[in-house]
Amino acid sequence: MTTMVRLEGVSKSFTLHLRGGVVIDAVHDLSLTAKAGECVALGGPSGAGKSSALKMIYGNYRIDGGSVRIRHDGSEVEMAGADPRVIMAIRARTLGYVSQFLRVIPRVPAIDIVAEAAADRGGDREAARDEAARLLTLLNIPERLWALPPATFSGGEQQRVNVARGFAARRPVLLLDEPTASLDAANKQVVVDLITEKKQAGVAIIGIFHDAEIRSAVADDVVEIAAVSQKEAA
Repeated sequence: MTTMVRLEGVSKSFTLHLRGGVVIDAVHDLSLTAKAGECVALGGPSGAGKSSALKMIYGNYRIDGGSVRIRHDGSEVEMAGADPRVIMAIRARTLGYVSQFLRVIPRVPAIDIVAEAAADRGGDREAARDEAARLLTLLNIPERLWALPPATFSGGEQQRVNVARGFAARRPVLLLDEPTASLDAANKQVVVDLITEKKQAGVAIIGIFHDAEIRSAVADDVVEIAAVSQKEAA
């Protein structure tokens, strides 16, 4: 299987200037590989830096040390220090990301948000809308809500729209940050099924799953991240 994501010795720290220069080592010496068709779960206690690791892979956080390489358009691209235009191209064609929170343009209907993701690479608009309807139905969003903006939804409903949008986008790499955190048992199982579907399609997945049963059901490998350490600035 092709390696789609490769991390070697990745580190990231934050300096809290308003707290006397305390330095938080968010991630230290993290290495992993994610291949096409497999799911790698990031393990470790809350605050260990799992979400920070995903944000470094996605290019939201600068990398202090190490290497993050993504297979993009047939070759490995180093994310550390990459030109912003390169990062945007990788996000547009290679990297999908389901964060913990739904961030969308206000007043846009839920079905349009998901359909836009399904058609973002020039696909057929009608087929994209059909895929959006399929995902919203699977995730138990009532059809009467599809024409409404998600800002009017409950937290669990918003997260389900968030998951639908992330899975609608056709990317060979998918990052998942606690996709089942606010979902009930039935919808958690839907997410498990969607992850399995993506793996069967050859998508490489790196995810955070605090639910041990979910992690056991989807992960081919678990990479543990050590707890955060703090030190005073010199």
